Amino acid sequence: MQAPAAPPHAEPHSLSLRDYGASRGSHAHDHFQVLIGLAGVLELEVEGRGVRVGIGDAQVVLPGDRHDFESRSGSRCLVLDTGQPMWARCAERPPADASRLQALAQYLALCMRHPDASVLTLQHGPALLLEAWGAAAMPTHPRSRRIDWTALAAWARSHWHEPLGVADLARMVCLSPSQFAQRCRDEQGVSAMHWLRMLRLAHARELRLGGMGVAETARRTGYRSPSALTAALRRLDR
Repeated sequence: MQAPAAPPHAEPHSLSLRDYGASRGSHAHDHFQVLIGLAGVLELEVEGRGVRVGIGDAQVVLPGDRHDFESRSGSRCLVLDTGQPMWARCAERPPADASRLQALAQYLALCMRHPDASVLTLQHGPALLLEAWGAAAMPTHPRSRRIDWTALAAWARSHWHEPLGVADLARMVCLSPSQFAQRCRDEQGVSAMHWLRMLRLAHARELRLGGMGVAETARRTGYRSPSALTAALRRLDR
């Protein structure tokens, strides 16, 4: 059975068991997806990079990364859909103790088959997986200045008519471009330009759902043409 695509506006955490089959799938989503192999081998292509998730393997897919997936002989994975920014660090390095992470994944999978334990598993499983990966022990960067991401997003939305870049965002929060880029990865889990691109797409989708025409939406959100906006929205919703 092919795993369903995660909903575009997922809850902060969603833990599930998914079976993958020979039918090839492809999508991207706006949250982190963590896959831990329980049985078989899942073949992934993440932004053009081949990845195999076998028993005991783990993979973090970043928000917005398009990934193709199939399993010729069938596979099962524990899958965590989450918006927790700490998973950005986990994507940069393997688990501190892979055997511990695998044992926890097997335990959570077993618990999810029992109704009495499944509620607690769904509540506490995501935090346990993050701890088992070793994210708490990863070095952090000093926080000399707090970034108000809501205010920064509001400013960006009012400047879509300008060719915004990392330097423009950094200047608004009094940081250097390199400092801002690192803070964005640490706190938002994606690159600064990816954060800006997703923000622009979210605004465009909001306007379209409100009934605004494609041409006017493209003009207001800074897309070079209505067709460019339509193509970007289609890629997001696949």
